[in-house]
Amino acid sequence: MLTDREVLSTLNMLRNEHLDVRTVTLGISLFDCAAHDFDVFAYKVRAKISRYAGRLVETCNDVADKYGIPVVNKRISVSPIGVVGASFSREEMVKACRVLDEAAKNAGVDFLGGFGALVEKGMTPGERNLIDSLPEALACTDRICSSINVASSRSGINMDAVALMGQRILDVAEATRDRDGIGCAKLVVFANIPQDVPFMAGAYLGVGEPDVVINVGVSGPGVVKKAIDRAMAAGKADGGITLGEVAEVIKRTAYKVTRVGEIIGKEVADRLGLPFGVADLSLAPPPAVGDSVGEIFQSVGLSSIGAPGSTAVLAMLNDAVKKGGAFASSHVGGLSGAFIPVSEDSSIEAATRSGALSLEKLEAMTSVCSVGLDMIAIPGDTPAATISGMIADEMAIGMINSKTTAVRVIPVPGKGVGDSACFGGLLGEAAIIAVPGGDASSFIKLGGRIPAPIHSLKN
Repeated sequence: MLTDREVLSTLNMLRNEHLDVRTVTLGISLFDCAAHDFDVFAYKVRAKISRYAGRLVETCNDVADKYGIPVVNKRISVSPIGVVGASFSREEMVKACRVLDEAAKNAGVDFLGGFGALVEKGMTPGERNLIDSLPEALACTDRICSSINVASSRSGINMDAVALMGQRILDVAEATRDRDGIGCAKLVVFANIPQDVPFMAGAYLGVGEPDVVINVGVSGPGVVKKAIDRAMAAGKADGGITLGEVAEVIKRTAYKVTRVGEIIGKEVADRLGLPFGVADLSLAPPPAVGDSVGEIFQSVGLSSIGAPGSTAVLAMLNDAVKKGGAFASSHVGGLSGAFIPVSEDSSIEAATRSGALSLEKLEAMTSVCSVGLDMIAIPGDTPAATISGMIADEMAIGMINSKTTAVRVIPVPGKGVGDSACFGGLLGEAAIIAVPGGDASSFIKLGGRIPAPIHSLKN
């Protein structure tokens, strides 16, 4: 239970510090909708999503009004369609994407995730058809997100899938050329993807999950920043503050934010008669000024994110958020850490625009953050092999360190370094930054699998 002092502190977070619940995500298993006849599949999918998601938005709004805490996004995640639609052709995969998009619109949710595949060790014909359908599928729909898992610490890296995704990312960008390649903002390539992610674009419902479940994604980078600012000001008055004390402030703040998110998520689940799954306590910034992960780096003394010391600050932030959140909830899941999405964070975007933060530094920081290279606009003429090489590097960080990493880069057709791309809404905008030089094409053409590290033999 929260004390009176913590309740007052939480009210202050609401009024002045951008506290919200970033997403309530309804997970729906579609395995019982699988059918060789596409029309049967489509009927079952529409019926099941309608049955469970019909009251989701209304219920989230009612609970948000009751507590005075905004629920910013209402979303749906489904079983990986590469598995559910294993018998589908490429054309049927596109049709399946349209069915899901229609169902999402009818439910009134912001996004639906799960149009993806798990190909870390190999690829079935159905999964290959899904990946080949991505350019058309993501271009002709509005609310569908796709995640493709190409690596894991237990299986290694599927370099054939990595090579394929480098090309498909370019294809998706070209298919949405008129919107600055926005289709790529809804497509992410993962290593070690969790089965219960409520955040997009990676959300899907794994094979070990319940038939229907409510997962909640909390956030609050603005809350964390203000808490650090207060502690730093008080520390100066008292003779100084150490980084250990800053970490304690972050931990305590993450506890409060996670408790709020779990209260909201559990009440939504109770009202819908569904089980509550996990609280994902990731710090997920919107483009709004004042609610930024990047600004936290300035609060602890760096000129901006990207300055020497940034990786150390991010490691401290990520660890403290996990510790505070884990104490607040018995069911922490998803990604749970700090996101550094370039276009979605005004401070991070400004650092890339000024040159303070490069792609190479972003890659280094992903070794300690929650996701990876996220929402980064790159030149539209970037070769597919270069994108595949970037994916391979990021997958290696995840595989070796037994952590989740991902790549969501956006080659912007017709634009180059220094130009800007605008994606709108929570996706924000970004200056296009340079990619590393050199040629990876011969390496990528080798294909096959990079073996899993020796620690994969844990059992």
